[in-house]
Amino acid sequence: MSLLEKFSRLGTDNAPGQELRQKTDGLQLRGDVLPGTPVDFSHGDVDAFTPTPGAFESFAEGVRKGGAQAYTEYRGAAAIRADLAEKLAQFTGAPVDATDGMILTPGTQGALFLAVAATVSRGDKVAIVQPDYFANRKLVEFFEGEILPVQLDYLGAQAEAGLDLNQLEDAFRQGARVLVFSNPNNPTGAVYSAAEIGQIAALAQSYGVTVIVDQLYSRLRYSGSDYTHLRAAGIGAENVITIMGPSKTESLSGYRLGVAFGAPKLIERMEKLQAIVSLRAAGYSQAVFSTWFSEPEGWMAERIRLHQAIRDDLLARFDAAGMPARVPQAGSYLFPRLPKLEVAPGEFVRILRQQAGVSVTPGTEFSPHTAHSVRLNFSQDHRAALHAVERMIELARRYGA
Repeated sequence: MSLLEKFSRLGTDNAPGQELRQKTDGLQLRGDVLPGTPVDFSHGDVDAFTPTPGAFESFAEGVRKGGAQAYTEYRGAAAIRADLAEKLAQFTGAPVDATDGMILTPGTQGALFLAVAATVSRGDKVAIVQPDYFANRKLVEFFEGEILPVQLDYLGAQAEAGLDLNQLEDAFRQGARVLVFSNPNNPTGAVYSAAEIGQIAALAQSYGVTVIVDQLYSRLRYSGSDYTHLRAAGIGAENVITIMGPSKTESLSGYRLGVAFGAPKLIERMEKLQAIVSLRAAGYSQAVFSTWFSEPEGWMAERIRLHQAIRDDLLARFDAAGMPARVPQAGSYLFPRLPKLEVAPGEFVRILRQQAGVSVTPGTEFSPHTAHSVRLNFSQDHRAALHAVERMIELARRYGA
């Protein structure tokens, strides 16, 4: 694969928060522009849901410490890792090695890049869930791995995520030595059942597969949703890298904080690469980790309650409009299926932004099989999100087949 082709596959036009400047040439806009507050559903609104209390004060304290905080170890300040190891061990149900088994990164995106780079090289076979976070596929392709897709029947199975475990084992039989997936699933909000996680762990252990699991939204779980951490489900510590961070649920995206923990040999590789790519997670920002898992009493419960209220209202609108979506068990994503349209789904996404002031992420980012779906991050102002979805539904009606 040429360098030109490798970089062309990294397209960032639809990356979260990316401003989409797309021409109207050739678009047939039907009717007047719909009035309403512009809403960018490609990422969460940190003005509507503000960062964890004390985040800025912790950052400022890091600045006051000066060089000692600015120039930490490449894998992050030892004292911060030690504190996080205790919190993450309690949260995930398995010990965390702060010294050899953890690295702080510039966001969870940075952790994902390092983890894939540490496990995938040219020709390596990698099992990728579809649909799943868009960067999983793009990074594997960039490092010239061979993707073996595993389907997720997210609309058909409500008691579990709907992973095709037979297809997963077949991928392992075909030689996949790495599995990358998110739990909760991004973009659908599906949470893997205890049985699914147990089978993933058993298969990975049996076939000697390394699993990279992105658990970014594992704290934002709605009522009645159970959650099983892969690392506590019987998989060997040498076979798993868990990625988490406070950027989404806690609205700390601007601080660019992530953490990866698991197999020491892989953490060591990740540190070597981070030392070249970015040196370390931003030193002053690392200080903000002190607020993670230390929020005021009731703060997380209230955040979950507010998100669930938005989720339920948007789901009701989509359901009434005949646009089916999985009820998210966790996270702040909805993945509704568009009705039949007279325009291509990608064209409708552009029309939606230009005529209704609503930005969504096209389903093709997450799987070639979900072109007729779009992803919305509903961590937004409640009223603005409702009005934006109503405009979206109106445009779907106008352009309906």
